[in-house]
Amino acid sequence: MMTGDELRAHFLRHFEARGHTLIPSAPLVPENDPTVLFTTAGMHPLVPFLLGEAHPKGRRLTNAQKCLRTDDIDEVGDSSHNTFFEMLGFWSLGDYWKDDSLRWTLDWLTEALGLDHARLWVTVFAGDQQVPGDEEAAQVWHDLGVPEERIVRLGRADNWWGPVGETGPCGPDSELFYDTLREPCGPDCRPGCDCGKFVEIGNNVFLQFNRTAEGTYVPLTQRNVDVGLGLERLTAMHQGVPDSYSTDLFAPLMSHIASIEGQPPSDPERHTRLRRIVADHARAATFLIADGVTPANTERGYICRRLVRRAVRAGHELGITGSFTAGLAQVVVERYGTVYPELVREREGILTALTREEERFRRTLARGLREFARVVEGLRRNGETALSGEQIFHLFDTNGFPPELSAELAAEQGLTADLPGFRERFHAHQELSRQANQHKFAGGLADHSERVTRLHTATHLLQQALRDVLGNHVHQMGSNITAERLRFDFSHETRLTPDEIARIEARVNEQIARDLRVSVATMPLREALDSGALAFFGERYGDMVKVYSIGDYSREVCGGPHVAHTGGVGRFHILKAESIGHGTQRIRAELVDQPEKATA
Repeated sequence: MMTGDELRAHFLRHFEARGHTLIPSAPLVPENDPTVLFTTAGMHPLVPFLLGEAHPKGRRLTNAQKCLRTDDIDEVGDSSHNTFFEMLGFWSLGDYWKDDSLRWTLDWLTEALGLDHARLWVTVFAGDQQVPGDEEAAQVWHDLGVPEERIVRLGRADNWWGPVGETGPCGPDSELFYDTLREPCGPDCRPGCDCGKFVEIGNNVFLQFNRTAEGTYVPLTQRNVDVGLGLERLTAMHQGVPDSYSTDLFAPLMSHIASIEGQPPSDPERHTRLRRIVADHARAATFLIADGVTPANTERGYICRRLVRRAVRAGHELGITGSFTAGLAQVVVERYGTVYPELVREREGILTALTREEERFRRTLARGLREFARVVEGLRRNGETALSGEQIFHLFDTNGFPPELSAELAAEQGLTADLPGFRERFHAHQELSRQANQHKFAGGLADHSERVTRLHTATHLLQQALRDVLGNHVHQMGSNITAERLRFDFSHETRLTPDEIARIEARVNEQIARDLRVSVATMPLREALDSGALAFFGERYGDMVKVYSIGDYSREVCGGPHVAHTGGVGRFHILKAESIGHGTQRIRAELVDQPEKATA
């Protein structure tokens, strides 16, 4: 039986032996992609290459990708959900097709992992009025020994990917499920059912169509395959344990939590769930901070803060006293540091950020206790004996006060607590947040529109202009680009002066006016650095990289996209410059389209 580390390594060796080149995991923070907060799948960093751009490592690739998803954060604590996880992936960029992809996936699952072929189920696209069913994939599965009764045909909601927007590459996918041998929930129980009998362990996505503006589906010239398999779930299946928290991937964390907890809840199910929440969230927050995301009040920082605070709240219910998140992070660093060296490199920063956030939240928790006392005093004054769902939600939303803790304290005071009312209010709040996020991050993958391409090119000019004006200590610390504006974070100790802002803006527009040619070359990373190319993102680079040169002005390692000449970028205008933390400044800018030339 393999450990999780051995399983990961075996997967990568297996596909390297089949002609795939190993590429490094990208960071959890996507570069120049405003449509998602985090890298959510192995496919995510490869979108430009799935859209047709040539990858410097070739047409067959494989890796283990760090991923973070928080859509199901409230489900964490059950047997199958994690926020941070590793996705084992392999890709064909216009090379092999469904036969090889499905066969290699099945071979590895059954021969290497030893999963029981008789417990594997698959789903394929059933077809609709626009695109026929994927009988090609169904036939491959049948030829590989999967009987017809274990080949399930489902619709677009289950077995179709893309396009990102209204148009673009898309296609059917085929998911793999493993039967846990639990009793079925009913006569129609099958893969896709959420009862827990069938656990999804992998997916083969076949990008074979282009959806046009007219809504028709045209076969692509370059067909791609994206395969992703979850390491945590596969390790649990391989090791014969009921969940990922029972594998060696989590064992050190679960053991450490057990050693520091005090008087946990008497309910065994609640006890188990709390331990899992602490373990999952501590691991996720550790990886996030290592990739530069620290607890804050907005966007990525808010997610990190929420993870830490949920872990602290769960730890409080477990009876853990004193600060403990840094100790858990130390366990994560020791467990994963060999595979992900950024954890070791950023160890001190991780421990400091977690300790600071935990101490801040403990003060918040103290305020919540005082607010709870005032609420109870008001209830008694009015002769009431029940804590309403609205009051519980207010304590939770304003002070981060756990609803379970409100209910526990209410019982000690001889009061009842309307937890169903809280959940109703909470779910209404969740739905509003979800709708807002869907609007903000619609699409889920990178926007490569013409306007975003121009803005992305402008970030290269901006970075060099900053170094010209402020000095070569300046380096990019993050960026976010939408069709309307760019946001660029960089290292610099002091807030920019109005004169510096004007000089930087003028410098960028000077290079745009020169109509510089943008060229690209693929070369080893060491050669790129020796040639003077800027590169500030550590582990996200492989051995071979693309270097984009903008005339004689800018030279930078990047994945694209870019315009062909700077003359088509438009006029660059800085909207705002601000300090966002110690030693970090932020510029927000836009492009003003060049006015059309007047005609006589």
